[in-house]
Formats: sequence, C-alpha cells, structure tokens
Amino acid sequence: MWLFLIFVAVPIIEIALFIEVGGAIGLGPTLAIVVLTAIAGTWLMRRQGLMTLERLQQSLAEGRNPADPMAQGAMILVAGVLLLTPGFFTDTIGFLLLLPPVRVALIRWITARLMASDSVHFSASTTTHGRDGSGPDTIETDYVILDDDDERPHKPSGWTKH
Repeated sequence: MWLFLIFVAVPIIEIALFIEVGGAIGLGPTLAIVVLTAIAGTWLMRRQGLMTLERLQQSLAEGRNPADPMAQGAMILVAGVLLLTPGFFTDTIGFLLLLPPVRVALIRWITARLMASDSVHFSASTTTHGRDGSGPDTIETDYVILDDDDERPHKPSGWTKH
C-alpha cells in the first residue's frame, strides 16, 4: 500500500511544484534549475560514493563490520536516482540523503524499526579459541527459522553447533 501511495503522490507533488515554480519564475529558469540540480547532484553523489567506497574497503581490510558503509552507499545510490529524476521534490529528498547526518539518522531509525519488529531473530557470541589464541576465529550462533506455514520456530535438522 505504501509503495502505491508513493507512486501516486510523488508525481502529483512534482507536477504541482513544476506548475507553481514555472508560474513564478518562468519556463526557462525552471528547466535550468532542474538541469543544474541534476548536474550538481551527480557530482556530489560521485564524490560521496567514492568516499564511502574507501570506507567500505578500509572496514573490510581491518576486519570491521562493513554494514554502515554499505548502508551509506545504498542511500547515496538512492539519492543519485532521486537527483537524476526531474523534479523539485525528488531533488530535495536526494540532496537530503547526501547529507551524512541525515543518512546516519535514517539508518538508526530503520535499524530501530527492524530490531523492534518480529522479523529479526539473531544472536551471536564470539569465542577466542583460534589457532594461535590471539583472536576470534570461531563465531557461535543460535538461530531460529521462522516458517510462515509452521507456527512453531524450529532449527533445521542435520545442523549442529560447533
């Protein structure tokens, strides 16, 4: 339902804004603004995308969790799509997604919503009995498969915890 509303509401908002802005400043300046925001947005998206790619590579090289740079990169990609879509509303949302504080707040909000829902069930503990005893080489996890057809959570047969 939300997706349907977005696909209906966004074009209506864009048409209304084009009519209002075009009526206030004229056709030529309105089109120039649309083209300039696409050019500026593409440049900013490329710049921030490369910085995020560097952060992702650094996270992977250091063995840290790459989830944050990946989420940031996904939002920058969405921002780029919005900035290349002609319109004032989509440009505004796209530029907002290029602001790191906005992305961080949105990632925190989405994460909190996912953790509060019943769709995420995962726990993990790390042990330090590696080959040389210097670091975590084994990750022990407990998991439950939630099957829509079966009301009881269950573990797959044949799988054991090491």
